[in-house]
Amino acid sequence: MPEKTRLKRRDFIKSLGLGAGAFALGRKADVLAGAFPGPRFAGESLFPDFPLTQLYKKVETPSRVSLVKGGDRYDIVFKSLKMIEDEVLSSIGDKKILLKPNIVLSECPLAVTHIDATRAVLDFLAPHHKKEILIAESGNQNTMAGFKNYGYLKLEKEYNVKIADLNTEGFQYRYALGLDNKPVAIRIINTFLDPDVYLISLARMKTHNYVFVTLSLKNVLVAAPLNDYPTKKNDKALMHMAAPARNDLLHFNMFHLAQEVYPDLAVIDGFEGMEGDGPGPRGTPIASRVALASLDPLAADIIATRVMGFDPKTVNYLTAMAEAGMGQSDFEKISLLGTPLDECLCAFKPNMRMAELYKL
Repeated sequence: MPEKTRLKRRDFIKSLGLGAGAFALGRKADVLAGAFPGPRFAGESLFPDFPLTQLYKKVETPSRVSLVKGGDRYDIVFKSLKMIEDEVLSSIGDKKILLKPNIVLSECPLAVTHIDATRAVLDFLAPHHKKEILIAESGNQNTMAGFKNYGYLKLEKEYNVKIADLNTEGFQYRYALGLDNKPVAIRIINTFLDPDVYLISLARMKTHNYVFVTLSLKNVLVAAPLNDYPTKKNDKALMHMAAPARNDLLHFNMFHLAQEVYPDLAVIDGFEGMEGDGPGPRGTPIASRVALASLDPLAADIIATRVMGFDPKTVNYLTAMAEAGMGQSDFEKISLLGTPLDECLCAFKPNMRMAELYKL
């Protein structure tokens, strides 16, 4: 996607001249009117002097997604990035790179991003990016224990990287919807809100028990809330408090948060995916043998969902982001590079809960 069409979601609110705090403080309509110039749609506004505009529109610009199938995890991840090398390197600029793998659990190897996929991304970046790269996560369990168990700590000696637990960072409050649609204050880690951070989501391809699939977007969005180990208060859980449903609150809360927290680059490790009752220890391996990369994480996740054998239109957070113009969702406008899609299709078993809800 051309750079001029890629308005960063976390910069979007700021570009309008106010943040979420302006709404929370109940600023007057005349202040808001100045922040949202444009024509008024008759009968739409509760405030006669409040001009409304269309906040989003669907993306018309084609997006490129590389899709590579092969017999070696490192090789296919590296090749997927090389196919879009020029646009990736030009998009980084002078920003600090945060490489965010999925280390959600500290003792479940199938649920996490394999270290060979991480090495592939680092080797791709090394000739071009000389600054220190932050490899960081904010897991549901002990993040540093996970990094140790999966061999990540040795990367600090092999590369110019720093390994960190984002759960130890500062935070800002945002709102999510909780039980009975009541607003719940959640703590969002500062690093995910930093406009000077170039955020790479390096995700494992997995099924999920609330929102069907875990790919590049969910890898970042559910990591953004703070998990405070000492107090045993995990704000990630506040994103999905109700029982699983086809219109689960997690879909909406991820969509809401994506307006400020959004990956710059999606890399999906599907060499060995997790199917069935993922995303935790009850999931089972599937030899999907693919990797994907794109500057359009939504397009990447839509293609990955199809690779898994599911219909992206049934995944509410993907369709919501598509409607809001957060990425390209029209398959005809997604340029696939590498291995043809029909050679990559798998038949992932859905999580049992999703199979019941969707009658699969």
